[in-house]
Amino acid sequence: MKSVVFYKKSTLLIILIGLILTGILIVIPTGYEDALIYQDMERTTGTVIETDNSSIKSSGLIQSGEQSCKIRVDDGIFKNKEITGVNFLSGSLEKDKIYKTGDRALMTISYDGDEIKSVVMSDHYRLDKEIILLCIFAVLLILVAGKNGFLAIFSFLITILTIWKILVPAYLRGYSPVFIGILITLFITLLIIFFVYGFDKRTLTASLGALLGIITTCVLGIVFTDLFKINGAVMPDSESLLYSGFQDLDLTSIFMSSIFIGASGAMMDLAVDITSAVNEVVEKKPDISWMEATKSGMNVGRAAMGTMTTTLLLAYSGGYITLLMVFMAQGTPIDHILNYKYVSAEILDTVVGSFGLVTVAPFTALTAGILLTKRKTT
Repeated sequence: MKSVVFYKKSTLLIILIGLILTGILIVIPTGYEDALIYQDMERTTGTVIETDNSSIKSSGLIQSGEQSCKIRVDDGIFKNKEITGVNFLSGSLEKDKIYKTGDRALMTISYDGDEIKSVVMSDHYRLDKEIILLCIFAVLLILVAGKNGFLAIFSFLITILTIWKILVPAYLRGYSPVFIGILITLFITLLIIFFVYGFDKRTLTASLGALLGIITTCVLGIVFTDLFKINGAVMPDSESLLYSGFQDLDLTSIFMSSIFIGASGAMMDLAVDITSAVNEVVEKKPDISWMEATKSGMNVGRAAMGTMTTTLLLAYSGGYITLLMVFMAQGTPIDHILNYKYVSAEILDTVVGSFGLVTVAPFTALTAGILLTKRKTT
């Protein structure tokens, strides 16, 4: 009876901690909210009621020029007003968009008093669909995982807010990317594992295992980024960041931090899997020795490592399918492909992350064997 009451109080305390952290992160300012580019402008949404494509120039799949759209403003100070917006086309299939009647658009309206000076259509409005998708995911997660699913939502929110409110502003201000990245990654790892296990030895066990993997990945990432002679400019949009007034940023260090940040999720997952497996064995066989428990954890780790390494490969390479198609279509030799800087960067991400996984497995198994086999007092 006492254990049930403690369990309920512990769960409520974990939820309270999640609510407090979420609230704090929401109110923390990034320092970049009042960008000069958006002063004297209204960011709003509108519904396209008429389009004019006469100024669009087409050349095969490429379209350039501009599309003029008659729009009814849906909210903001100009709500229900009909205005004319401009959709600029640069000839990029990746970035350009074409609006049709009935589409909703995200717009930036420049105005002076009651006079509208210009209307730029940023993109299709997708936020409502994104919210619906997230809500469906949250409901499904809670239905399947129950309390753990509910706490996983807190982990998800806090992770997003921590990256957006702390990590990104710190990088923009020029703080050490590796140092800040390690601190943020460790914080997120500890927090997520805490939400899984609560106030329990398993939290310490899984956290220690994941910690060693993250540090190993950090060290190897720093060393081999230098040996591979990879510059941080291989990251998407990194050059645009430099041209936006942040030319003093150390992009290479940011790339180094991205290696262990990207791999930390898989390492955390493996540490939790091994910890849970060893704990289950100990629960079923309380008199098991720490060496036997450690061996069981290693057996689980060996099985998981085979799939986890492939998981990292698929996660990193999934966005490069078209690039691989280009290489094959052009007949590029495989030795040239593997030697390209951006391909080497992906190899570095995958292999160094796999090193971290290999480190996590034995250390977590050993830690779990020692910590979880101790008899509990009644």
